[in-house]
Amino acid sequence: AMAQGQRRSADDVARSSGALQARADGLVAVKRVRELAGRYGIAPNRIGIIGFSAGGVVALSVATQYQAASRPDFAASIYGALPGDATVPADAPPLFLAVSADDPLLADASQPVFAAWRAQKRPAELHVYEKGGHGYGLNKSGATSDHWIDAFYWWLEAGGFIKTTD
Repeated sequence: AMAQGQRRSADDVARSSGALQARADGLVAVKRVRELAGRYGIAPNRIGIIGFSAGGVVALSVATQYQAASRPDFAASIYGALPGDATVPADAPPLFLAVSADDPLLADASQPVFAAWRAQKRPAELHVYEKGGHGYGLNKSGATSDHWIDAFYWWLEAGGFIKTTD
């Protein structure tokens, strides 16, 4: 019952007028960065979106409800959620997910997102850290979740989204 309550709350957040506007803003942002990529020396085929908590909802909404020009090349949701009525497109971008098992709000929200991506045979990676709670960002607490950013960096590198120099 608790998981249903958490899911319903994630759905409510994702369907709110603020979330709908945030999704629209996210879609415009991806499209605009791509349009201006040449001006700023950005590879137009390596534009992604990342969000945390409510921003993770935005990132996942953008990663499932885009047009060709606003499709991110990759997406990441850190302790975010996907609305229950969302569907994963057949060409959904590669996805990185991270959450803590002790997150009091969204501990169970990432597994269904991962499963939905995999059901569409789309690339997805999920990291569930034992401890970290909600909202840890880049703060250090001594938990393994302190290193989610390293896993994300390695994932970006392996996917060809960033280039490293020796």
